[in-house]
Amino acid sequence: MAEPVRPRRSPARRRLHRLRLRLTAAYTLITVAGLACLSWLVIRTDDRARLDAEYDEMRRRASVAASLVYYEDGRIRLDGLDDDEATSGTPQVLVLEGRPGGDPATVFRGRTAQFAVRDTAIRAVTRTAMDEEEPVRAGARDRTGEPVRLLAVPFYDDATDEVAGAAVAIGDPARGAAEHRSLVLSLVVGAGALTALAALTGHVLSGRSMRPAWEALEQQERLLADAAHELRTPVAVMRGSVEVAAAAPGGLEAHLPRIRRAADRMADVVENLLARGRLEAAVDVVRAEPLRLDQLVEEVCAEVAEGGHGVEWRLEESVVDADAALVRVAVRNLLDNAVRHGRASGAPERAGLLVTVRGPEVWVADRGPGVDPARLPELAERFSSPGGGTGIGLSLVRRIAQAHRGSLTVRARPGGGAEFVLRLAPDRSRRGRGRGTARTLTIRS
Repeated sequence: MAEPVRPRRSPARRRLHRLRLRLTAAYTLITVAGLACLSWLVIRTDDRARLDAEYDEMRRRASVAASLVYYEDGRIRLDGLDDDEATSGTPQVLVLEGRPGGDPATVFRGRTAQFAVRDTAIRAVTRTAMDEEEPVRAGARDRTGEPVRLLAVPFYDDATDEVAGAAVAIGDPARGAAEHRSLVLSLVVGAGALTALAALTGHVLSGRSMRPAWEALEQQERLLADAAHELRTPVAVMRGSVEVAAAAPGGLEAHLPRIRRAADRMADVVENLLARGRLEAAVDVVRAEPLRLDQLVEEVCAEVAEGGHGVEWRLEESVVDADAALVRVAVRNLLDNAVRHGRASGAPERAGLLVTVRGPEVWVADRGPGVDPARLPELAERFSSPGGGTGIGLSLVRRIAQAHRGSLTVRARPGGGAEFVLRLAPDRSRRGRGRGTARTLTIRS
């Protein structure tokens, strides 16, 4: 069994779809760039804060150790270091004393020996601190190749006030790394979730921002579809009549009425399309002005009667606030629908119609097979007419009624047939002074 063929999107719809994807991608990329910059700043700031905190702790321990070193009788005393908490734990603390003409020698080592750092690196930072007489930072590696941090604080001989050596603190760069990695992981996961949320939000917002473009495109496509659907039949009639007339010399006059009817049909189609375009665009839809509804309906009935159909109208003088052009289109379409579908079985070539105006309502009754009121919503959809019409007429009538805050209804006519009722807004309608007067005119052809 063959698979159903999916309808292809029009180029305009594909372009709008691609534009929406581009807008979503742009919104997502901007979000990604912003989150990446923010995450980089947070990670860098945390890394610097962690480094500063580590060096502050190293400076505190080395400074405490340097302050506990003193000289008595020309000999260095270290008895206060063993009992102080600054010399235990991490960072590890060493005390080196300078030797005249030689390298500094280690005279104290903290109880917790965690890092096997080469003596050359420790002596180098000690000499630098002694030479500059201020705390000095340096980086080194232990015997396994892992990086460590060094900070040396000089101390002085109490008798001579000369630099005698330095207290060196050895710090671990891995300290706090677990918290740092947790922060980085949290930022990555959070940034990923925010990026996904931004992509979804951007897709939704771009769709909403492009909704007017989609609606305009749909209106254009509906208008083009209506034009193609409506104009196909009268154009085919005119073309066929012209071809037949051209093949039969002197037969053009016999085909002129048919060509004229097709031209009139095309004029009605153009009028309907213009009215639909106004309603679809929703710009200045209804230009409501005081309108003699009975006179307008009488003019439209007279035009239909010229086509050879029996039309009887009963008109009460009525003034409503409405758009004359749109109401004329609605009444004309109701009459055309009654002519097309409301012919009695005994008179298939003629349609007997009764048109009534009562206040803001226009009644169009026929003697056709009738219409189930429950089917009116279906019949008022485009291209759903069961007969030879297009279904656009009733759809347009309903749109015009809604634009006037009214309605379109149908019911069975006593004795057979259907009665369509076009009702305009009652609260904006006004009857004339001759409320009780009615004119009943019958035209038969």
